[in-house]
Amino acid sequence: MKNYTQNRELSWLDFNKRVIEEAMDKTVPVLERLKFLSIYDTNLEEFFMVRIGSLTDLSKLKKQPIDNKSNMTPIEQIDASLEKLVPMYERKDQIYLDLIEDLAKEGINIRKVTDLDEKGRDFCQVYFDTKIEPILSFQIIDRVHPLPRLANLSLSVVFDLSKKKSKSSSPKEIIGIIYLPERLKRYVMISDRTYVFLEDIIKECGAEVFEGYKAENAFVMSLTRNADISYDDDDYDVEEDFRTYMKGKLKKRNRLKPVRLEVDSPLVAEDKEFLCKNFELSEKSIFVSKTPFQLGFIFDFIENLPRRTKNALTYEPFEPQGSAMVNPARPMIDQIIEKDIILSYPYESMDPMIRLLDEAATDPTVDSIKITLYRIAKDSKIAKSLIKASENGKEVIVLMELRARFDEDNNIFWSSRLEDAGCKIVYGFDHYKCHSKVCLITRYVDGEISFITQIATGNYNEKTAKLYTDFSFMTGDMVIGQDAKDLFDNILIGNLEGDYKKLMVSPKSMPEGLEKLIKDEIKKAKNGEDAYIRLKMNSISDRGLIDLLAKASQAGVEIKMMVRGITCILPGVAGETENIEIYQIVGRFLEHHRIYQFGRENPKVYISSADFMTRNIRNRVEVAVPIEDPDVKKYVLDFCDTMFADDVKIRKLYATGEYLRVENKNNYNAQEELMKKAISDFALADSKYRENDLGNNHKILKADAAKKDEEKASFIDWLKNIFKN
Repeated sequence: MKNYTQNRELSWLDFNKRVIEEAMDKTVPVLERLKFLSIYDTNLEEFFMVRIGSLTDLSKLKKQPIDNKSNMTPIEQIDASLEKLVPMYERKDQIYLDLIEDLAKEGINIRKVTDLDEKGRDFCQVYFDTKIEPILSFQIIDRVHPLPRLANLSLSVVFDLSKKKSKSSSPKEIIGIIYLPERLKRYVMISDRTYVFLEDIIKECGAEVFEGYKAENAFVMSLTRNADISYDDDDYDVEEDFRTYMKGKLKKRNRLKPVRLEVDSPLVAEDKEFLCKNFELSEKSIFVSKTPFQLGFIFDFIENLPRRTKNALTYEPFEPQGSAMVNPARPMIDQIIEKDIILSYPYESMDPMIRLLDEAATDPTVDSIKITLYRIAKDSKIAKSLIKASENGKEVIVLMELRARFDEDNNIFWSSRLEDAGCKIVYGFDHYKCHSKVCLITRYVDGEISFITQIATGNYNEKTAKLYTDFSFMTGDMVIGQDAKDLFDNILIGNLEGDYKKLMVSPKSMPEGLEKLIKDEIKKAKNGEDAYIRLKMNSISDRGLIDLLAKASQAGVEIKMMVRGITCILPGVAGETENIEIYQIVGRFLEHHRIYQFGRENPKVYISSADFMTRNIRNRVEVAVPIEDPDVKKYVLDFCDTMFADDVKIRKLYATGEYLRVENKNNYNAQEELMKKAISDFALADSKYRENDLGNNHKILKADAAKKDEEKASFIDWLKNIFKN
């Protein structure tokens, strides 16, 4: 049997390699290319903090766990990842230098202090003396001044120092370290459209703070620590509030072991030995890079450029449109009761969802709102609507997942605010994160219970809804509503074994349901019928589902997949996965949908919060909802057709593990086409809604006029009768 799987870490690195390709693409506006470089860098930060961090922890176990896709130990996975990253660092540096040249052509000059003229260098010196030095924190490192514990993602400038008046024969005796001030921006504008980075100014001017010492060498370094906190639900006192427990856990993040050290120039042997020893790192974990570290600040840099420059060198602005399925003049509740609605972010706005919650907050028929929150915006309109509902006397139950990695602080903040407003807060399940995106509105209408259910593929976050592609489905279907009610009931009693009629819910019914759906297509193929599976998701790594899809391929089921990131199944392996095709799109927006289609004619279609990863399918609470309304189903299938028709941003995965371009026959960019479609669809629908509203108004006015004529006639007849008498 040939191997048709690959390691998840190496697959993820290939995905990130695809991200940086956008930074190389000359058809992409130059500032957008700079953003892609920033995204690549922040992605890599998280890779080290989470994945390398987790593998480092696993590598310390007596019995080494073996990866079931690659048969590699944690140490082997770390080594393979670090080896793969060496040429990727070299490539990143070259791309950065190319970007600097292209930016200069557009009048944006990013320079080293040493490359400036005398006037520019003088400016940097004055800036250092007046703005930087007064707030600097620095020290020497020697026997009585030990290296302090540097925080995760700390940035420092290190100097090799020797005493000016020293009896020692050794030219280098001491290390000096300056910590970059967090309150200052990473970039400094020194003249019209000319910028230098803060660390470079400190590197060139900072030696003067070490009085009595001579600087022999200087380098910038960035330290990355393991940030994969273990949320062990058994290690806290049952009397301790979980929110308090999480606050304590988060404090430990900056104290975990280092996993990577980046420096901007090769280290001399003494420095390398010193840093490896103090950070407990191998030399393989030290990376030399000419590219500035921690590039997350690039978005702020771009935002603060002159408007004309920024607009000329970025994508043409796009505002999410109104949905063609939603009449902005009518209440959301009424429209959802009449017909299922689906929103497509970021092509369409999240506003209808926010409007639904705002209506529910004041609607006298609404009894309760229940919702699962995983990641929300810092200034969340969703949370504010829930607060308003609670203050208006509605029962509001919020499952706030405090273990949403790197969003824990924000979720702790909002859980407290929601609770203070009277909302009932729960934190999910022991050992299981709740990653589902479900909202249930319960109404009493004429003594009868009515449900409105909203289920989405992505988070209730107004900011990311403009950047991530997701579906938000809203329905008045009573069976789905009852399923959602049962789900929340099960959440409140900690029951993971619930049964549902239409929803698939992990960790129980979703793996069972997916297995049945795939086996149904296998049965069709064996019976000589047309058998088809089409999937869109972010990652696939679950060995059980991978093997089942391989069996489907072997049975003759045609399988097409679009997987943005980790792809542990290799397509096109003869005799194993030769009926599987896998594609990937990286573009202006982050592809984030989870769509499952089974069958070609009258298919079964689901949208979901779950990727085909073990953590999602078997170790989290996730929800998939069937799309049954003919119009909504067509909408989803047409969307998938559009995505798979791309021949610009799409890449095809081969059995070798390589992603290669497809032939560009039509120059069809799916994301651009979906933007155009959203604009034209809403314009057409808006015109139709306006016409209907005008028509209805005309009818109302005609009816009012007729009624007034009738009243007038009756009044005249009354007067005539009076005078007759």
